[in-house]
Amino acid sequence: MEPDTRLFIDRARLRACQWRKLRSIVLHLATTDGFYSRKFHEHGIRVTSLNRIEDFVQQMPFTHKAELLQDRLAHPPFGSNLTRPFEHYTRFCQTSGTSSGLPMAWLDTSESWEAMLACWRRVFQGADIQRGRDRLFFAFSFGPFLGFWTAFEAAARDYLVIPGGGLSSQARLEMMARYGATCLCCTPTYALRLGEMIGAPSGVERMALRVNKIIVAGEPGGSIPEVRARIEQLWDARVYDHHGMTEVGPVSYEITERPRDLVVIEEAYLAEVVDPATGLEVPEGAHGELVLTTLDRAACPLLRYRTGDWVCRGEHGGRLILPGGVLSRVDDMVVVRGVNIYPSAIEAVVRQFPGVVEFMVEQKKVDAMDELELMVEVAEDAPKNLLKRLETRLRDTFSLRIPVHQASPGSLPRHEFKARRWRKLAA
Repeated sequence: MEPDTRLFIDRARLRACQWRKLRSIVLHLATTDGFYSRKFHEHGIRVTSLNRIEDFVQQMPFTHKAELLQDRLAHPPFGSNLTRPFEHYTRFCQTSGTSSGLPMAWLDTSESWEAMLACWRRVFQGADIQRGRDRLFFAFSFGPFLGFWTAFEAAARDYLVIPGGGLSSQARLEMMARYGATCLCCTPTYALRLGEMIGAPSGVERMALRVNKIIVAGEPGGSIPEVRARIEQLWDARVYDHHGMTEVGPVSYEITERPRDLVVIEEAYLAEVVDPATGLEVPEGAHGELVLTTLDRAACPLLRYRTGDWVCRGEHGGRLILPGGVLSRVDDMVVVRGVNIYPSAIEAVVRQFPGVVEFMVEQKKVDAMDELELMVEVAEDAPKNLLKRLETRLRDTFSLRIPVHQASPGSLPRHEFKARRWRKLAA
């Protein structure tokens, strides 16, 4: 895949390129004795009869995370969806397990790994990161999660990169100031946490920092207007959102000209936005679930994978875009007294109150009905009526009473990676 940040593209040429890659993958999968060859057989799919993308979409069933989990249980520990001899695989990563409770391991060959690095370079180019000018600081510890490694390695090909693993937040701020980092890479939650330490809490003043761009990923917060605005206010820097997942790799990026819209890297993915109930593509401007087929990560491919990401389908310059980014997770919605509630919507309200340091939503059953309560830690200088004002704002936004309670300082968990701010309590 050739790195290219141009938004405009010849759609017909793009589709032809996608089909060449997809046909090669499908024909190869049919010759293996693995996950997809069995799926072809079970659904009566003759791959030689697939002559265009439309045939593939009409005949190929979706791939669900539950299927992949079951395949790994049946063929431990890596599953049967490997298309190369085992000795060709050189990279290991695993999912966080936040949605299923069971992490899944993923293996990549050097070729598939390079394909993902090319996607990450698109992210940096979209944010107009310049060689020789920008210094990227990575504020996370390097665990088994894909995004950490691919982002860092891709950046290291073209820019000066500064690893911030194994350091305290204080040490990270001091390091950014000392070495003149101009771009911070982390989750939205951690960008907020670090930003709130600038000044008196850390002794590192804003004027000592050269950070003017922040690339965030791992959570929807980068496209939530209230979260984004708060981060940009704290850092006096421009936020660029990005999204991807371990199962497929880096998927989309933001460009300067279209804030809060994510451009899908269609050279690397066949992307669909479907109605979860019917499985049919939704029209432009409508909302649906993002479905992805990998085209370059061929050593562990996924065909029509239901990502669980709830997005709006948009188009611009011949490309698929996601206006507003990833809006939520399909399975995150809860119904409380007839009102549909998404975690991102709760966070959007909470972030309107800078005095909130951290929060946790607690969901429990009361008389067989779901109820929500909000636990918040507040800053020392927060207004005394903050909790009441927040409760009123929640009621006005959702037409629903959500009690707000104050938690003791430091009692709620802090997060560097994916924040988990929704807790289901036993009935």
